[in-house]
Amino acid sequence: MTRSWWGWGNVEDAVGGAELRALLDRVTALMPGELTDHEPPGIASLGLSAPRVTPPGSLAALCSADPADRAAHAHGKAFRDIVRNLQGDLRHVPDLVARPRDERDVTDLLDWCGREGIAVIPFGGGSSVVGGVEPRCEGHPGVVTMDLERMDRVLEVDGTSRAARIQAGVFGPHLENQLRPHGLTLRHFPQSFEFSTLGGWLATRAGGHYATLYTHIDDLVESMRVVTPAGVSASRRLPGSGAGPSPDRLFLGSEGTLGVITEAWMRLQERPRRRARASVRFGDYAAAVAATRAIAQSGLNPANCRLLDAAEALINAGVSVGGGVLVLGFESADHPVHHSLERALELCRDHGGEPSAATGGDARAGEPGEDAGGGSAVDTWRSSFLRMPYQRDALARHSVIAETFETACTWDTFETLHRAVTEAARQAMREVTGTGVVTCRFTHVYPDGPAPYFGVYAPGRWGSAVAQWDHIKAAVSEAIETSGGTITHHHAVGRDHRPWYDRQRPGPFAAALSAAKTALDPAGVLNPGVLLPAP
Repeated sequence: MTRSWWGWGNVEDAVGGAELRALLDRVTALMPGELTDHEPPGIASLGLSAPRVTPPGSLAALCSADPADRAAHAHGKAFRDIVRNLQGDLRHVPDLVARPRDERDVTDLLDWCGREGIAVIPFGGGSSVVGGVEPRCEGHPGVVTMDLERMDRVLEVDGTSRAARIQAGVFGPHLENQLRPHGLTLRHFPQSFEFSTLGGWLATRAGGHYATLYTHIDDLVESMRVVTPAGVSASRRLPGSGAGPSPDRLFLGSEGTLGVITEAWMRLQERPRRRARASVRFGDYAAAVAATRAIAQSGLNPANCRLLDAAEALINAGVSVGGGVLVLGFESADHPVHHSLERALELCRDHGGEPSAATGGDARAGEPGEDAGGGSAVDTWRSSFLRMPYQRDALARHSVIAETFETACTWDTFETLHRAVTEAARQAMREVTGTGVVTCRFTHVYPDGPAPYFGVYAPGRWGSAVAQWDHIKAAVSEAIETSGGTITHHHAVGRDHRPWYDRQRPGPFAAALSAAKTALDPAGVLNPGVLLPAP
């Protein structure tokens, strides 16, 4: 397989043929108009500037100045990144891409960059959608992207405690393949699973497979090892501790600004063998939300509990429904789960839901998205879910704005937030595109609130699509912040969310974080501009 330098995933998996025709037919049905394809440019045509820095001889073998390498590390994978790549707009590229082989290499690279004032951007899979890996680092003589892909091994497995010591650069599939012979799994499957790494999940507090209970990677961390310019932080491996503020919590979500995560002990579980699942249709959206809340507060803790509104169900599951579709799934390694599913379906019926025929049985070794079944409509949505980034790229090539934004709020504020965000998105689309569609689904639910995930589909103009999306994004971000939601539930802050993150976090905490940054990264070279103002 060949990784795409400009877009999502593998070149061979790009949308084409009948899938592309069907996708474009659905879009033109919603937004009539001519759709013109735009081919991505060749690397040679980008005209990248020459590297501004030269590594010392001892580090030269770790560093690449290859134009294709630099271009592939210039942006993340947000809609605005894809469009800029398609237009050949790479204003900021790393001077070098460094690939350390071990922790000693990480230390040596940080020492060199610290001495020279060279900015360092830790890089996992590069799937950031918030500008988290983009080298917008003004005031530095150069930028080095530190790609940890060579550090990709499971170093130890503790079957007794069900934990493993894992290097941070391992991609999701390779991690699961190394755990499979032990009958264990991390069971953390974000949508980016195939193209993201453990270190990236930790650095961005990624949300994964579980819709309830173990929703974030935080819940699966036993201890972490982080290399900082001021030294190595290695927390003690414990099931829990009340010894002051948690050192791991300082680095979880730090997005490469405080240090480079090199490895972690992660909590594992047996691979699931029992599964039960179903989908439930609702004629009324408010009733669907109420049913979802009842399940989230029931203590049943389903592995999957994702509510698709009518627009999401139609566009991505091919289901025409008045209120929405709730996707439910339970799983276990050692006990039947049909009774849990039946109780959840009973709660749905109490709110007017109409369940599909439940399915279940022995599970295969778990893979991303397998929990979503329960009827052909939801199977369609599951397949679409895994194809969404590729489809987004295909639409971007045709000047269609197709992007997402997510948040979390308490149940009592959801209706207000949902209305404010939807209205802000629609108004912004009217202003810059004339029309558009907004969808919403819950990716995760908690007893005290949901994590709504919104989608936007609008006709863009080639050459203006980035500015159009930025206008829409700013409008919805304002609506989220003023309605009491979080600017991000699991996409991270990066550079793009900074203005709203600055307003969300408490002032004393901001001061403490800034002090930690100064103490751990005195030269200010680690991912400048992310989480905190660049020095």
